[in-house]
Amino acid sequence: MTPGAISWGIIAFLVLMAVFHPVACAVIIIIFDFYWIIRTAYLTTLLVMAHHRLARERNDDWQEKCVGLLPKKDWSKLYHLIIFPVYKEGLDVLRPSLKALLDCSYPKERLIVVMAFEERNPKSQEIAFALEKEFKKPFFGYISTFHPDGIPGESRTKGANATWAAKRSKEFVNAKGIKDENVIISCFDADTCVEKDYFGCLTYHFLIQKNPHQASYQPMPVYNNNIWYAPSLARLVEISSSFSQLIESMRLEKFVTFSSHSMSFKTLVDIGYWPVDMISDDSVIYWKAFLFYKGHYRVVPLYITVSMDVAYSSTFFKTISVQYKQKRRWAWGVENFPFVVMGFLNDNKIPIFTKVRRSFHLLEAHVTWAVWAIILALIGPLPVLFGGALFNQMAIGYNLPKITGLLLNFTLITSLIWIILSRTILPPRPKDVSWRKNFVMTLEWFIVPFIIIILGSTPAIDAQTRMMLGKYMEFNPTEKGKNVLR
Repeated sequence: MTPGAISWGIIAFLVLMAVFHPVACAVIIIIFDFYWIIRTAYLTTLLVMAHHRLARERNDDWQEKCVGLLPKKDWSKLYHLIIFPVYKEGLDVLRPSLKALLDCSYPKERLIVVMAFEERNPKSQEIAFALEKEFKKPFFGYISTFHPDGIPGESRTKGANATWAAKRSKEFVNAKGIKDENVIISCFDADTCVEKDYFGCLTYHFLIQKNPHQASYQPMPVYNNNIWYAPSLARLVEISSSFSQLIESMRLEKFVTFSSHSMSFKTLVDIGYWPVDMISDDSVIYWKAFLFYKGHYRVVPLYITVSMDVAYSSTFFKTISVQYKQKRRWAWGVENFPFVVMGFLNDNKIPIFTKVRRSFHLLEAHVTWAVWAIILALIGPLPVLFGGALFNQMAIGYNLPKITGLLLNFTLITSLIWIILSRTILPPRPKDVSWRKNFVMTLEWFIVPFIIIILGSTPAIDAQTRMMLGKYMEFNPTEKGKNVLR
């Protein structure tokens, strides 16, 4: 209940202050505005730094770097196990993901591919057969698994499917005489397309770590697969999501696994696989390992991209609904807070300072997400509305709109930087897309304030309220499909 109670407490407190003490409320809002300007400048600086590092490293010859580690580190002993949890995704989504693996520069005889289907999908057998016929031969191993429905203790989550697939994969790997510690596992969303040097980059960073089994490896997710066909609202939201991950990669003590990621297979087995009853499996797996290793676990950023689909639908309002549900599912990562705190309370070996710091970072991130847009867009004008004529004649009443305007102007400046950076991560424009789309993709940034009001804080406060009231969410997979609006 703690995150939701704090978020709603902040909102209620500021609304009451605006009604009964508008001057005091205005002072708080002005302080918050200045804080947000500083925070925005700081985060934009981190984004530029991360983008520079991405541009610098993405063209490195990672396989040559792996060869350079010989004879102390033998990269040829390692195998890569790639799991794609699948629910209702069709061949139009799955084929590009597998073709990207075929196009990789890494030796295919070191790749084991697992397509993890849900048994409850009546089309899963048909899709599995079609993919096996087309993609099975080049890889060292290619496995189709079918996760049974209704296993006691499980919920219908991606983590349950991935765990079932990983256990079947362990049987395959061990039958081939391969040790768990020589396997790096990557759990990818079904629409994930890797860059050709991804596994070389991952292998190199795994080999150079002092304790490679005590780390997860996080590439930079970009939502590029269908970005030229997506509507403006969906495109802007997903570009912002990509940039958020770039920013987080520069804050290592707060960096947590997200979406598609990789880790030691030995570690995954030791900690008991992904949770089978939690929605935020991609982040909670980090916390499981963090608790298992008594705080000595980290996330290593890989400055190489994996590309996924922009989530959208056939109409504007359906697209808003799709984006809202996706962001609410991400915000349900707030379930990590009670999981982590209870883990800390039951563990006496993790330093108390580490417990307090990490708990605060987790709580602060979710509370800030839930309240920042509401404060800036909805609560900010309230002191002027409730203050009356006397408040508007005071210096603070006169200056409050000006400071809010300053914040908006500063946001426009940072948006210009984001616009420039967003152009550099776009894939080439498809031939069937008009060159005029370039202008549209620049001018659309003016609708950012509209997006902030709808999708800024509301998914987070929704998720926290549901958790606070015990209305627990079920896993709601994002509908994936190519060029839905074409």
